[in-house]
Amino acid sequence: MSGLGGLNKTPGGIVISVVQSQLLTVRTPEDLAKAVAHVVSLVSRTKRAYPATDLVVFPEYCIHGLSMLTDASIMCTMDGPEVAALKDICRAEKIWGCFSIMEKNELDPDHPWDVGIVINDQGQLANYYRKMHPWVPIEPWYPGNQGLPVFEGPGGVKMSLIVCHDGMLPEMAREAAYKGAEVLLRTAGYTPPIRESWELTNRTNAFANLMYTASVCLAGTDGTLESMGNAMFCGPEGDILVQGSNSVDEIFACEIRPDEVRRRRRHWSVENNLYQFGHRGYVAVQGGASDCPYTYMQDLVKGQWKTAEDDEVTVKDGTSIGYAPPTHKFGEAGPETRN
Repeated sequence: MSGLGGLNKTPGGIVISVVQSQLLTVRTPEDLAKAVAHVVSLVSRTKRAYPATDLVVFPEYCIHGLSMLTDASIMCTMDGPEVAALKDICRAEKIWGCFSIMEKNELDPDHPWDVGIVINDQGQLANYYRKMHPWVPIEPWYPGNQGLPVFEGPGGVKMSLIVCHDGMLPEMAREAAYKGAEVLLRTAGYTPPIRESWELTNRTNAFANLMYTASVCLAGTDGTLESMGNAMFCGPEGDILVQGSNSVDEIFACEIRPDEVRRRRRHWSVENNLYQFGHRGYVAVQGGASDCPYTYMQDLVKGQWKTAEDDEVTVKDGTSIGYAPPTHKFGEAGPETRN
């Protein structure tokens, strides 16, 4: 049930629109300004096309393109003109918006943050997220250091935002659901070879956590790279509610009914996996077992992560893509900052 692709909204429901915005070439401050103006225009277009929209979601790299440039002149700050323009349009159109920026990193200026932000319909910041799992070895971004927040979106619906490769790791969706998220937003800049994995993980993340997933990629080409579009809404049983194409700047919408999540999480017995994960075998054991029998979790907490193939892994940094080897450990200041 999608409310006829977001054209209808029932009491208690919200409408989310996703925009397969054009993959742009952004190498200069002038390019960046044009990209921001393009996104701003698409916010207004979304409101005209789908007046019931409560939240509009743009892909990762929507204003930076896929060049992976880290030049300071095109990096954003939260108090800079790019974020200000996004806040202004959300306030003017009375709509929530989810956007992507590459943000300057004072900890390590050579490796900016890949940031997702959500702005409410009053033009105020409602969510700030630093991508936890950059797509290595391709992406140079510093790994997120603030965890995965859950926020109250329009209508009080609990949401979380992950970015691109984050969604390939089931622990990310589980973390969001464990903290109460009813809708998982996923923004990406993926290219066509990832299409099947994209659909598989969007559906699995929804079903394994009894949540909605709303996911969107860039679309089109910058003359070298091509993004796949393929926006997708999945229901809490993993069914595809709305699926996009690869059309540039196309908008797709879906009604989200949070009661469908709450009902399943509260009243399901079979396949209520979010609850049952921490209450193993409650038929046989009072309250179920809530231990941690998973070696990978125990080792990660101890800082001793090592897979069975660790010693044979051949790609362990970005040198194969042309990046210099990293010179400091996670959480340490970079060389320029230390001096």
